[in-house]
Amino acid sequence: MSDYSFFEPPQRILLGPGPSMVDPQVYLAMAAPIIGHTDPAFFGVLQDCAAMMREVMGTKNDFTIAISGTGTSGMEAAVVNFVDDSTKVAMFANGYFSDRLTEMCDRQGADIARLEKPWGETYSDDEARDFILREKPDIVGFVHAETSTGALQPGKAICEAAHEVGALVIGDAVTSLGGMPVEVDATGIDILYSGTQKCLSCPPGLSPLSLSPSALERLRARERRSVSWYLDLKLIDEYWGASHRYHHTTPINMFYALREGLRLIHEEGLQNRFDRHKLNHEAFVAGIEALGMRMHVEAGKRLWTLNTPVVPEGVDDAVLRKALLDDYSIEVLGGFGPLAGKVLRVGLMGASSTRANVLLLLHALETLLNKQGHKASGGAAAAEAVYAA
Repeated sequence: MSDYSFFEPPQRILLGPGPSMVDPQVYLAMAAPIIGHTDPAFFGVLQDCAAMMREVMGTKNDFTIAISGTGTSGMEAAVVNFVDDSTKVAMFANGYFSDRLTEMCDRQGADIARLEKPWGETYSDDEARDFILREKPDIVGFVHAETSTGALQPGKAICEAAHEVGALVIGDAVTSLGGMPVEVDATGIDILYSGTQKCLSCPPGLSPLSLSPSALERLRARERRSVSWYLDLKLIDEYWGASHRYHHTTPINMFYALREGLRLIHEEGLQNRFDRHKLNHEAFVAGIEALGMRMHVEAGKRLWTLNTPVVPEGVDDAVLRKALLDDYSIEVLGGFGPLAGKVLRVGLMGASSTRANVLLLLHALETLLNKQGHKASGGAAAAEAVYAA
């Protein structure tokens, strides 16, 4: 006889860099009966997802789909369909996920030029333009929302310079889509990918992806086959398109989840959702500063969705995070790479971005920081003042 019993996960408040809390309505949608991945009713689900993804992305791109796989699958799909050993790639490198994007391009044999900045810094319009005009690449890569640092990189100047030299732009919006404006069309991003487990408040497992008309034209003109069969966007396009040609068995219930997550965004209103994320971010930052901490990223360049307060001198971040989990059931994560032990990574994304969570976390941090000898007070009161204003 087996000793295994039904698994009941511990109750957690997910305030790390992802996954975020899943809305109860999304769980309810996932429990719906499974149907076949070629059922006409399921293609209706895909069409609904595509329409609502366009709304959230700020695009009219016909090619707007979701890849079966987490956000990294969207990243890899962007690379293997547009980069090979004859491709010149210009990369804006300022965090872990631009490094990951670089490595994927390197595995394709690309000729890569990297513009480097310390983790947490961003690029000015002039820096972006000078780099691209100097390198004259085929592909430009940048991370709109850098999960490792909490920095927001505007993309308009990058895209304008890239298009001037005939390049396509890959943009990573894994930690911004659904929580901050991405504005694919207005910005000029050609190949955008994201994930479902952050601001969309769904479980991990799908990667929204959109191609501009220019990117779609280049994809369809490509003579060389993608090295990845599973992530071949030409083949996936035939499944999502009018022919509905079989490619792979899609995760049916994950698409139920995505549809419901997007429906909830539509119901809340996109601008209302952005305003909610911005307000909770501002309240949290006010609370952090009242506790005698500072933010790693300069004001005006921060994500609303992923916050990186600097760990005070003399405070052990691992001890702090363990106590948050053990005593309050709150998950936040620490930094890594050059930021290891130096920052906390606090996600206020989707269903996790609430006033109650901000105040709870600030109360917990005040107690735990004092236990480690860092005198802290007034964090929740400072946040409440922001809400009152």
